[in-house]
Amino acid sequence: QVQLVESGGGSVQAGESLTLSCAASGGTFRTFVVGWFRQFPGKEREFVAVSKRNGITHYADAVKGRFTISRDNAKKMAYLQMNSLNPEDTAVYYCAVGLRGDSNSFPFFLASYDYWGQGTRVSVSS
Repeated sequence: QVQLVESGGGSVQAGESLTLSCAASGGTFRTFVVGWFRQFPGKEREFVAVSKRNGITHYADAVKGRFTISRDNAKKMAYLQMNSLNPEDTAVYYCAVGLRGDSNSFPFFLASYDYWGQGTRVSVSS
């Protein structure tokens, strides 16, 4: 069983930065595919960023160049550094990990992930 706890959300002004953290317990973190997703009110959760098992990262077009995903396997932590935030980034952000082979092959899909955190809210005002 893997448990994930996100932190670091909050309210900021447009142009400011936030760093989200995801603490994992259980399992072998270095083998996890780690993803960040976000959910706007009334919408489905959408892909934001992923750190695959080999360290390769991918980003949604909407955040490319502004957000950076990183991980510390020794600490079982993942991070999402968010710069140049704008009101369109306002959402609940979720950390997720995938343990399966297809988690690494199809990291953009919610179904590829096995465990999810409870989410942390980010609010950006103009």
